[in-house]
Amino acid sequence: MQTYKTYIGGSWVETDKLLDVTEKYTNEVFAKVPLCDTKEVDTAVSAAQDAFESFRKTPAYERSQILDKAANLILKRKDEIAAVICKEAGKAWKYSLGEVIRGYETFKFASCEAIRIHGETVPLDASASGTNRVGYYIRVPMGVIAAITPFNFPLNLVAHKVAPAIASGNTIVLKPASTTPVTALILAEILEEAGLPKGVFNVVIGSGSSIGDYLVSHPMVKKVTFTGSPAVGDSIIRKAGIKRVTLELGNNSATIIEKDAIIDKAIPRCIASAFSNSGQVCISLQRIYVHKDIADEFSQKFKQATQALKVGNPLDQDTELGPMIDGKEALRAKSWIDEAVSQGATLVCGGKVEGRTLYPTVLKNTTKDMKVMCMEVFAPIVSIVEYNNFEEAIKHVNDSDYGLQAGIYTNDIRKIHYAIDNLDVGGVMINDTSIFRVDNMPYGGNKLSGIGREGVRFAINEMTNIKMVMINLN
Repeated sequence: MQTYKTYIGGSWVETDKLLDVTEKYTNEVFAKVPLCDTKEVDTAVSAAQDAFESFRKTPAYERSQILDKAANLILKRKDEIAAVICKEAGKAWKYSLGEVIRGYETFKFASCEAIRIHGETVPLDASASGTNRVGYYIRVPMGVIAAITPFNFPLNLVAHKVAPAIASGNTIVLKPASTTPVTALILAEILEEAGLPKGVFNVVIGSGSSIGDYLVSHPMVKKVTFTGSPAVGDSIIRKAGIKRVTLELGNNSATIIEKDAIIDKAIPRCIASAFSNSGQVCISLQRIYVHKDIADEFSQKFKQATQALKVGNPLDQDTELGPMIDGKEALRAKSWIDEAVSQGATLVCGGKVEGRTLYPTVLKNTTKDMKVMCMEVFAPIVSIVEYNNFEEAIKHVNDSDYGLQAGIYTNDIRKIHYAIDNLDVGGVMINDTSIFRVDNMPYGGNKLSGIGREGVRFAINEMTNIKMVMINLN
């Protein structure tokens, strides 16, 4: 077991209390981290504010070099970081290692974007009053950014907030999830080694009620970026005050399998999309709408592939599904399964809980009002629903309070464009599922799925202000 210090103002800091971090598969404590209170938050925000005065003037090439070095250090320590993610998040090895590679790419993308942040000229003489005047705008950093991140991607969702902030000349106070803080502290080690100036990156660890609310409402914080539940997102909006807020709030993601789809290509992708990280991904595949003409074949093959998944210790490199983040969450998801079955759904396979592990579960005959359909299940549960025609399937996907991403399997170009035109989501994935994401693409949703967009360049836009310049030549 290792005891860590947290990182504030460029120093490694101890606090009065320690928080146990458990290995989610064994439930054993494998690390202790400092538990922060509002005093540490004040210190971190003040350090970030002080650092901002000089860091905002740091040349773009220097910020780019720091990010590039950090990316390479992440890659150098990939096995170590992946093992920590396996332990503290319960994520299977191949997905943990995949997250580390994505974190490396996110920092690489940020390194590239740091040297191409720019504005545009504005043709002021489009108005008679603008004659003989030159106009342009530039993008400038905002100041201290509060980043609040979830447990399910303890490196890459942190990277999506930290790397764009550094690229654009902002400073950051990060509050990682209390269940998965160790990865964030390793990232602090990496950024320090990469040469990031003191105070630019700070880590405070604690619950939302004890320090999260205080952080988002802090008067020195100029922007809040949060990934988590709609309920907490709504609370942040109300408590943040007049500051910019980006919210990524999840989904009950759907994918349509049209009758011309190549089933043997769709099945393995749908399996991975529904069950990777035990379904604890904002864009996990939760609803599969399958055309009635191929529903029996699809369902049979999907059941067989689901039952073939290896469930076990995330550190075993052939494990495909490990534990959920908390035993209570596994029991909550199990209760949703039981409720759906009591309301008429058919349990195709799965539904068993052992400790924190919920076995991959497939349901049929579900209805839109069941929790497993209309709410974000955030567990390894997927429902297969038959439909009659493509327009009906599109309506089913849209019949949701969420709108993050959706997938379509078809080779019919007319149906593809119909889906693009009519789906009320932030991203439409053609011949793939809702879970597809590359870290330089714009990512975010509509409705309860959030406000704003991530993806490095798009996050930079959210983290900078436009400053308009006019020069009078008269």
